[in-house]
This record gives sequence, C-alpha cells and structure tokens, in this order.
Amino acid sequence: MAKIKVDGNEIEVPDHYTLLQAAEEAGAEIPRFCFHERLSIAGNCRMCLVEVKGGPPKPAASCAMNVKDLRPGPNGEAPEIFTNTPMVKKAREGVMEFLLINHPLDCPICDQGGECDLQDQAMAFGVDSSRYTENKRAVEDKYIGPLVKTIMTRCIHCTRCVRFTTEVAGISELGLVGRGEDAEITTYLEQAMTSELQGNVIDLCPVGALTSRPYAFQARPWELTKTETIDVMDAVGSSIRVDTRGRDVMRILPRTNDLINEEWISDKTRFVWDGLRTQRLDRPFVRKDGRLQAASWGEAFDAIKARVAGVPGTGVGAIAGDLASVEDMWALKRLMGQFGSANLDCRQDGAKFDPADGRASYLFNTSIAGIDEADALLIIGANPRFEAPVLNARIRKRWRRGDFPVGMIGETVDLRYAVTYLGAGPQTLADIEGANGEFFDALKAARRPMIIVGQGPLSGANGADVLASVAALAREIGAVTDDWNGFNVLHSAASRVGGLDIGFVPGEDGKTAAEMASGAVDVLFNLGADEIEIDGGPFVVYIGTHGDRGAHRADVVLPAAAYTEKSGTWVNTEGRVQTGSRAAFPPGDAREDWAIFRALSATLGKALPFDNLAALRRDLVATIPVLASRGLTPADSAAITHLADRAGSLTGESFRSRLGDFYLTNPIARASKVMAECSKLARPEHLEAAE
Repeated sequence: MAKIKVDGNEIEVPDHYTLLQAAEEAGAEIPRFCFHERLSIAGNCRMCLVEVKGGPPKPAASCAMNVKDLRPGPNGEAPEIFTNTPMVKKAREGVMEFLLINHPLDCPICDQGGECDLQDQAMAFGVDSSRYTENKRAVEDKYIGPLVKTIMTRCIHCTRCVRFTTEVAGISELGLVGRGEDAEITTYLEQAMTSELQGNVIDLCPVGALTSRPYAFQARPWELTKTETIDVMDAVGSSIRVDTRGRDVMRILPRTNDLINEEWISDKTRFVWDGLRTQRLDRPFVRKDGRLQAASWGEAFDAIKARVAGVPGTGVGAIAGDLASVEDMWALKRLMGQFGSANLDCRQDGAKFDPADGRASYLFNTSIAGIDEADALLIIGANPRFEAPVLNARIRKRWRRGDFPVGMIGETVDLRYAVTYLGAGPQTLADIEGANGEFFDALKAARRPMIIVGQGPLSGANGADVLASVAALAREIGAVTDDWNGFNVLHSAASRVGGLDIGFVPGEDGKTAAEMASGAVDVLFNLGADEIEIDGGPFVVYIGTHGDRGAHRADVVLPAAAYTEKSGTWVNTEGRVQTGSRAAFPPGDAREDWAIFRALSATLGKALPFDNLAALRRDLVATIPVLASRGLTPADSAAITHLADRAGSLTGESFRSRLGDFYLTNPIARASKVMAECSKLARPEHLEAAE
C-alpha cells in the first residue's frame, strides 16, 4: 500500500494503482475516453490530466502514471496530486476543444444521444465556443458486419474497440491505419467481423462511431423501461438489462457482474431480441383433420383431457427444453406426479447426468471467477468459444497472464488462445500421459489444475463412462482437494442445472427423452424442447413460445411466455441460483408456463397445490432447499470421488461439441433475422469466398 494526497486528502491505495484510480478512490471525478478498467492503457485522449506537485510544469495523464512512480516530498511527505486546479481545468478545456474540432454536429440523429460520454464531458469539462473555423474532416463509413454500424467521422481514436478485439475477443479484426488527421479505425479490408463478442465494442465506444445496426433509429434511451434480468442463451447466466418500449423489447445490454460475465455478453445474447417478436405463438391451437387450428384455452384443455382419459401414468411423459425456468419445470413435474408418471427428462440431448451422483458431478465447480486462480487447464470435448463465449473470454484473460498451459481433447478448433492438442477421443482420455507426457506432467504439477468437460462426450452411449473417467483423471492429477475443485462440467442449456437440481430426470422405470420421443409414451408434454425429433406415435402437447419444430409436431399447442416475459429462476453452469425479472408481457393469449400447468391441472381434476408464483416457490424451496439461496452454493466434492470409483475402460467415437450452429441454437434465435444473417456469414463457404 502507498500513501498519496489527492486535493489535500491523504488516502492509502495499492501501489499498482494508477493516479486515475487513486483519485477516484479519494472521491475525485476524472474524465476519460480511452481508459477502461478491463483494457490495456493507451493514453490516447489526454482527457484525464491532473497536476502533480513537484513534477514537471505541465499536467500528467493520470491513466498512464502509477502511484509508485510519484516522488515523495523533500521531507518524506506523501506525494500529492491535484484534480481541480486552474492548470488542470485549462488543460481539459483545451483537450475537449481539440476533440470537437472535427466531430460532426450529429447529436440530434445519433443513436448514442443521451448516453454519450462526449456529450456529458463536453458539458462538464468543455467550453462553449471554439477557436477553429476550418472545415471539419470527413471519414468514409466502414462495413464491419450486420451487427455494428459505423459512422467513423464521429470517431475520436480512443482505440477502445481495437484493444477489446485484440485483448478480450482474441482476434485482431480492428486496427488504426494512417497518421494525423488521416488516421482511421478499420477492419483493413472492410470485411465483416467474425468474433462472437464483437457487439461489446458498441458499449465501449464513448461516442457514436460504433452503434448497434439492428437498433439504429429504433428508440431513444429516455423512452425505454429498463429491467435487470438474466440471460438464457447459454448456461453462463450473464447479467443483462432488457430495455422495453410498451410490449416490445428494443435492446439487450450487459450489466457488470465480476463473478460471471464481468461486463461482456455474447452477440447472441445482445442481438437475439428481434426473435422475441417474430413467429410467436399467441393463441392455443388444436390439430383437427391433420391441421393445427386456432382454439380457445378451454377447447385446448378439453382436447388434452379427452386424450389423457384412460391413459395410465406410465403412458404419460414430459420433456423440458433448454430455456425453461425452474418454476416451469417444477410445475410440470408436480403435474406428472399427479398422473403417477416417472417419465421426466430435461436432457433432450441425452447427456448422462444423474442427480443421485451428487450435485458436484454436474457443476462447473471451480466457478467462473475461479478460472482466474487456475494454473493449468484441460478441455475435453467442449468448444467454450461458442458454448459459452463469455466464459471463454475469462479463460483467455487467465491465459494472457502467462504460465497457464491449456490442453484439448476433441475437435481441433480455434479458441482464440494457444492450445496443446492431445487427441480426438476416448483413447486419448484413457492415456493422456502417453499422448503428451509433457502436458500431463504440467497438469499434474499444477497447484490448481482445471478440467472442463463439454456436453458432446457426455451425450453419447458411453457418456456415463466418460464422466466417470474424467472424475478419475481429476482425482489422479489432484484437481479435487479441500480448498480447490477443478472438476467442471460446461453446460450449454440454461435450464439444465436447474432441472437436475429438482430431479427432472426419469424416476424408477421411467423413460428417457429419447425413448419418449420414439413413442414409448402415449401422451407427451413438450415444454419448449425444440431440438429433439419426436416420432409419430405420442399425442404431443407443446408448451412454448415460437412456431418452431416442437409446435409443428404438436397435436395441441399452448402459447407460453419467453424469458423476458416472466419472472423465473435459472441455475447457471456453476450452480449459481439467479432470478430473472419480467420486462414485458407475452403476446395475445400467451401465459406463463407454470400458470398453464396450474390451470390444466384443474381441468384434469388433478389440481396443483399452489395458485400463484410465490406459493409455487415456497413449495419448491421446501423440497429443494439449495434453491432457497440466491447465489452460489459450493457442492460437496465427495461426489466426484464416488463417481471416479466407477471409472472403467473407454471406447467410442471421437469427442465433439454438439452445439451445432452457434447463432441458431434455440427457437428464439431461429426466429431472429439478425441471427440468421450472422449464421449465413459464419458458414464455411462464405468465409472461403471472402478469403
């Protein structure tokens, strides 16, 4: 720690702090454009100037000078800086005047208006006139893809976007070319950016040079109602803010959460909002004469009642999709209990998880923030770049610090950081030391090693054996100790951990999702499971939001609420219990999923024991206490030891990710025009043509 005086107030701060951070610790406001806490220091904008006592007779850039660089006073007094002297005020006014020389008068038509750092700081630290009368320069707008719109005449060359793509996203797609007034930010060849995190440059841009292309000219920030909630596009559970106008979601932005997503979100999370408007189910449908026809809720419920009459409990089943909330699955599970059915499954991809093995057997036990503390990593059958882009950025962040060997078993993919490829499948997992003894030695010598296993290897016929073998490997390399648990399962479905927590899996003699979809039941309740093919046998009741695969196969369609249209609980891949808030209302006659099951149960004469969401949640946490705590509850690592004891010989195909097209993984994304355009640009044939 170091002592420093800021405007006469003495404080104590870590000696690695910059003067800017020290000043803000003391309560002083320091303007800045180029400085960002999560990016490297550039020192471009010179807006953060301060006066250093005893220093040179000119202001210093506070973002580029550390506290430890200051000299003490002649008698050992603490170094002193000033943030509000006439010198500082005049310097900041001069910098602002320079920044506005070429900036266009676009504020009335700029999408950044009302949220613009340049507007705010020009008001607070600028002057009301300029001494420059020369013509402003103009820069041609650049095409950088369907997500980010460029108006480069507004650019002030802070290079935040350049540093983000290079340091966080891991691909140098933006750069600054030219010098002086000819300097421009560009993708060099004006090709579309390919990073799955590129939308974050919109938030980073302090002016209106980079804005959201789908959101362009849609709304003003003061028109929008802002709701803090949780993302469900993957299993990371990123903290987001949903901005709505009336019933429509207008945009989705990240919220800062250092434990999960820091302040980044993936492009699918950010731009999927247009899919919430299109192809929506807004009324019930009943299949008559081979065609789905619009019906009332009463007619739909009567059709279900007539079909389930006389069907034994063993003939009724339920499958939960990837976006379902815990409350929705709990209501459906209770309804299946009223039927006396054990045919439940939330694993529509066939992953071999069993809650009876213990919670640690299916969690990302290290935690997402714990990645920062790891010192070696083995990835097995996962592609975190697409399965969890924000988590992959966290791995890259740790890799950039150095001394972090990363090994990969499975497909050869570009993860945006250096990886030692070990092999493709079970044989490599069974003998890692033989595949690459050097990496195995580094993994075993690590003090806090990590293993991440994806859903692909666990969804095959030998998935249970793979899971046990990974647990055995974790035990062998010392990844599971009293103060560290390096055994991690990376889920790709937001509903999966919550479903496993409440036991939404086959009970005794119960059927799996694949068996139910193949006709092992007579009546099948499909809760938004659009990624599984259902054969022609069962009578299908589809409860979902979009006219996707599940609705096309259904005999009765019950319109439900999307994740932005209901209050619900989701448990992320690390086991963190989080509650999402309703930002809008469902369209038409659509209702929240749990309310549909409650109303249906009454029609069937099997009324569920709750009438509102609060009562449902009380019933839920009374049975599943771990869900009562909002946050992260560490799981007992003894479960991994028991799992490892079952490890045996391994056979099977090469490991690979089962995610498919990153941009089209769920019905909301498949209804989005923006996601469809991104998917088209990401296809190999398009990339080859571009090259």
